[in-house]
Amino acid sequence: MAATVGRPGPALRAGEAMPPLWHWIWFLEGRPPAELGPDGHPARGGFLPPVPLANRMWAGGRVDFERDVPLGAPMAKRSRILSVDAKQGRAGALVFVTVRHEISVDGRRCIAEEHDIVYRDPPPPGGAPAKADESPAPGTHRRAIEPDTTLLFRYSALTFNGHRIHYDLDYCRRVEGYANLVIHGPLVATLLAGFAQEAGGRPLRRFEYRALKPAILGTTLTLEADLGGDRVETWSRLAEGGISMRGTAFLAA
Repeated sequence: MAATVGRPGPALRAGEAMPPLWHWIWFLEGRPPAELGPDGHPARGGFLPPVPLANRMWAGGRVDFERDVPLGAPMAKRSRILSVDAKQGRAGALVFVTVRHEISVDGRRCIAEEHDIVYRDPPPPGGAPAKADESPAPGTHRRAIEPDTTLLFRYSALTFNGHRIHYDLDYCRRVEGYANLVIHGPLVATLLAGFAQEAGGRPLRRFEYRALKPAILGTTLTLEADLGGDRVETWSRLAEGGISMRGTAFLAA
């Protein structure tokens, strides 16, 4: 994981605190090919509701880091669905699903997370573009990265993510309507959380994030942050100036 995200500094050792959002590479569920849907995800139904809309996206979430998770420590995870809400958006039907996860070590809760998933149908060809988010001024902390297919492959492998929008260009364009491969939302969130912690100089006690528009391969992604007291505002800026994700990090005392 450290090599995949290009984490600076010395190699991590067993017993050190897990960096923020790295818990997403644990507790993975592998399904045989017969149990996968046409998008490469596990077939609809089971734990998550069988929403019939074609596109599934990682929309955002809120994560509380209550205690450090030592690397190498046995962990336990409990998950439950908090809500399922159907809405009508500008481009059609939307279904929002919020899932709560709790991760514990030795019976003590360390991470409490609410994860928002949104389902929708692909936009029609030539449909109206997503509403533009107001772009902030350049952050006081900035780092440009150049995502490529190797990064997407590595992160998909680490998270056992079979969603075809991250590696199958023909499917990505023809079925889900994207111009190029899509950079994983949780990857962008992980980069932002680590960047906020680096800018703030302290561990995070909470991280909130919201995806605003897909980050498409072939563009520079600039991580930016502004520090104000115990709070870090952070975002990922696309080459054309739009914002793909916003986050707010709250620093530990």
